[in-house]
Amino acid sequence: MRSKKPKVLHELAGKTFLQRVMSSVGHLQPQILSLVVRYQAQRVAQAARSYNPDVQIVEQDDIAGTGRAVQCALNALQSRLDADSTVLIAASDMPLLDASTLQGLLDFHRSQSDSATVLTTSLSNPDGYGRIIRDQDGQVLRIVEQKDATGTELAVQEVNTSVYVFNVGVLTSAIAGLNDQNVQGEFYLTDALEAARSLGRVGAYSAPDPLSVEGVNDRLQLSHLSKAHNRRICESWMKQGVTILDPETTWIEDDVELEQDALVLPGSVLQGHTTVASEAVIGPYTTLIDAVVGQGAKVERSRVEKTTIGAEASIGPWTYLRPGNELAEGTKAGAFVEMKKAHIDQGTKVPHLSYIGDTHIGPGSNVGGGTITANYDGVHKNATQIGAGVHVGAGNLFVAPVSVGDGVTTGAGSVIRHEVPADAMVYSENTQHVVEQWKPAWLRKDGNAES
Repeated sequence: MRSKKPKVLHELAGKTFLQRVMSSVGHLQPQILSLVVRYQAQRVAQAARSYNPDVQIVEQDDIAGTGRAVQCALNALQSRLDADSTVLIAASDMPLLDASTLQGLLDFHRSQSDSATVLTTSLSNPDGYGRIIRDQDGQVLRIVEQKDATGTELAVQEVNTSVYVFNVGVLTSAIAGLNDQNVQGEFYLTDALEAARSLGRVGAYSAPDPLSVEGVNDRLQLSHLSKAHNRRICESWMKQGVTILDPETTWIEDDVELEQDALVLPGSVLQGHTTVASEAVIGPYTTLIDAVVGQGAKVERSRVEKTTIGAEASIGPWTYLRPGNELAEGTKAGAFVEMKKAHIDQGTKVPHLSYIGDTHIGPGSNVGGGTITANYDGVHKNATQIGAGVHVGAGNLFVAPVSVGDGVTTGAGSVIRHEVPADAMVYSENTQHVVEQWKPAWLRKDGNAES
């Protein structure tokens, strides 16, 4: 990947490769879930434990290769494995490897009574993959890595996916004699299949979906896989009654939930656990991260993070809703508005050019353009309370902590520093001064302050 980050911690659709593979394997409810780590071992192990605290970490030594990784794992786990255990081995750089494919592999292995089974797929362009070499009866004879393959073997389109199932006894015997006599100078796990063949039948199960077993070795492959996966997500939602005008420019992650008759306009990105209700309109060019959007709400050209937006609310354009906001039904955060931990009650409007932070505004209020809640005193974030039916004049500044009662009207340009009782009118006097015939210094001939 040409990155300081381990490959398995790169992301596809909001989740790391490792998280995705661990989740798929976890759905099979294995007796033991083990992860072999080597490059940046501590960093990868820490991530794995955040996904599943019960995962057992095994550190591979300085000897390279997938075969050596399995040797290290078996040495660490041997006391916990039964003689009739089945071992599933999967690579962590296959982000779309899914539980149903793995379950199909296990079921096939058991139904055939094979000693080992390899998960395969056929590719029109198998470049970079190990080739599956079969005998005259169609049984797996061996797997040849591309760098070790002959011209005839390179023409084979059935490839190894680096996912295997072994009976534990066969695996233990098969990996015992591995060596590094190959171009890479590594202990290949694929060599274990030849040894397994001498101990019993080696089967091959073809993945129903080639995309699910595609590996990622560089950023070009990641881009290709991400785009193909996203296209499928968009098509799935469209088949369920969601309108997505341009799937090519719309990105939707796996955990997003969309209701029937939602409309997603071009350039929108929906991430995390975002939910969008029926008849809501998202976009164009909107990013939602862990957001909840109510029925009929509209969010245009805005960024919304960990915020709940009520039904028929209107957001944007060019608005940034930082985490912790709750906007009730029929509210508005208009153009160039920023909010953080704001609670805006039903029908209240913050039309434009305002910052509202750590603030609660009651129902039916209107906030004039250019209003700011000054919530930070240099040490603490302080709260502003604005009541129901309040009319806030343009260009107001609320210096928190401060409270304004119901039914208050504030004058334009007011600085509100102290509590205002209900049904009051408050303004800050600001004397206007006019200097007639004034010119800037560079236009003055006599150097006087006034001319």
